Amino acid sequence: MTTAVRQLLESFKALTEAEKHEATVELLRHVQQEARGALPDEALVEVADELFRDLDAREAADARGKAR
Repeated sequence: MTTAVRQLLESFKALTEAEKHEATVELLRHVQQEARGALPDEALVEVADELFRDLDAREAADARGKAR
């Protein structure tokens, strides 16, 4: 992993959940625009679904932790 990617991931980790969601959506948009059809839409949708399921699970876990 390059230093630039490592720094990007560290910055991403520091974001709030809402900011992570926004950044993920924007990254997916940029990937789709750059790929210009190289990646099937279904692949992007699958990755997005997985990311959002993970974010939902983290938010639910955080909510359970705060409720205690």
